[in-house]
Amino acid sequence: MYGAPLTKFAKKMMLLGSGELGKEVIIEAQRLGVETIAVDRYANAPAMQVAHRSYVINMLNPQELRSLIEAEKPDWIVPEIEAIATSELVILEKEGYNIIPTALASKLTMDREGIRRLAAENLKIPTAAYVFADSLEELKLAVAEMGTPCVIKPIMSSSGKGQSVCKTLDDIEDSWNTAIEGGRVKSARVIVEQFISFESEITLLTIRSVSGTTFCAPIGHVQKDGDYIESWQPHEMSAKQLEEAQHIARTVTDALGGYGIYGVELFLGKDKVYFSEVSPRPHDTGLVTLVTQDLSEFALHVRAIMGYPIPSIRLLTPGATYTLKATEESTQFTIQGMEEALQGKHTQLRIFGKPETKVGRRMAVALSSADDVETARKQAKQAADCLKINY
Repeated sequence: MYGAPLTKFAKKMMLLGSGELGKEVIIEAQRLGVETIAVDRYANAPAMQVAHRSYVINMLNPQELRSLIEAEKPDWIVPEIEAIATSELVILEKEGYNIIPTALASKLTMDREGIRRLAAENLKIPTAAYVFADSLEELKLAVAEMGTPCVIKPIMSSSGKGQSVCKTLDDIEDSWNTAIEGGRVKSARVIVEQFISFESEITLLTIRSVSGTTFCAPIGHVQKDGDYIESWQPHEMSAKQLEEAQHIARTVTDALGGYGIYGVELFLGKDKVYFSEVSPRPHDTGLVTLVTQDLSEFALHVRAIMGYPIPSIRLLTPGATYTLKATEESTQFTIQGMEEALQGKHTQLRIFGKPETKVGRRMAVALSSADDVETARKQAKQAADCLKINY
């Protein structure tokens, strides 16, 4: 029981990170009468444009983060990106603040080393072989040991930034530079992963709520340079693969705890399902649920956070998304082609409203539904191909 936003009886939700996914979370929270606060490191981020109020702070600065939280006293603190002073969130949680889903989940999953050690070493879940390196010289030794091709990633990054496939020994220095430049924090530590031969990769959205653990239909996706280009739902899997994927997702999310949605990324091989990564929040590939499910991943996240039941999740129709990426850096740009894109059957757009383009930055997404996945994918790509960024 609570009152209207901006009154003394209001319930407050603070998002730490205010991109396009946070924007959808804010909208869903407001539908349930929640007062919303958007926080990010830059002004006019997408979620700030719809929140009741917003702040620009350095979220990696523990004192700035603490000062804002103590001033606002939110009922729920919802991390939406990786670059946050997660150690301070752990302390704040011990003081009684409600970190979603838990401070431990935020700390571990925003650190590739922490989550990989938890999954592979503590939980004994199948993953790619891995090793860490703290310098270019260590990386050369690690790649020689691992063999090529292998995947090199910064310890902390988002949307695949800094990730590359090292195909030969001659690529090591370029991969090192890519990882260091793409990391969310200034750290020289990288992870080197065995290159797994897999048939496909999926996101299994896993929801922990008062109703228990629930799964959305698996989402297939295509990535380029570690960032998703398109996604679709449902992704075809055998009963055995699905059972194994759900077991892995449940095991990992049970260890992390709390209420909310987790995006569990998995590789599907011929004989095995491998754990890749997990995000304790809505997943970018899950944007497709805006057109496929009765409750989108954002509605599910908010409902779980607030302690409300989620008795079932219905997949209403197959669907797909295709993204629009920027190719240049600019603060003076326009996006055109929306009218043409929306002529497609069962098609929607989300123009994110980001105030600045950067090379590879996701600026919009086309979403489409159809009687089958392949048709939906074609429709989504056709719509996305209509969109153009003018710099």
